[in-house]
Amino acid sequence: MNDNQKRNLETAASLCQAWNDHDPDAFAGHFAENGIWLLARGAPPDGFTVKGKTAVRDMYRHFCETIPDIHCEVRCHWANGDDRACSEWHITGTMANGGMLDWLGLDLWQFDDNGKVIRCDAYYKSEGDLAGFNTD
Repeated sequence: MNDNQKRNLETAASLCQAWNDHDPDAFAGHFAENGIWLLARGAPPDGFTVKGKTAVRDMYRHFCETIPDIHCEVRCHWANGDDRACSEWHITGTMANGGMLDWLGLDLWQFDDNGKVIRCDAYYKSEGDLAGFNTD
């Protein structure tokens, strides 16, 4: 494993720790000024796109305010090449409407030469019906 891969793994772990600390400033602090966060839900094909460090901070603050017990159990992190890492996780929490959040997913991280996130692409699985699909 080279130095960039080690740095990227450490950054991915630090991002997840900031998430669990409910610290929007620390979470966003790992992003480049022009970094983007592609959420799993939203308009195809990219989902909802959050652009810029300030918007990333504000979006994570929104998660903390609307899901105050949000928690990320990290399953693993891995790195590939000099600018990529992945975090596999299980996120749980209680939504404002009383519903339970239960997502199994991953974040695909891309870093600039300084180790700042320039792109986070999130994917997850959640409970729900497959409209019109018969499993019998």
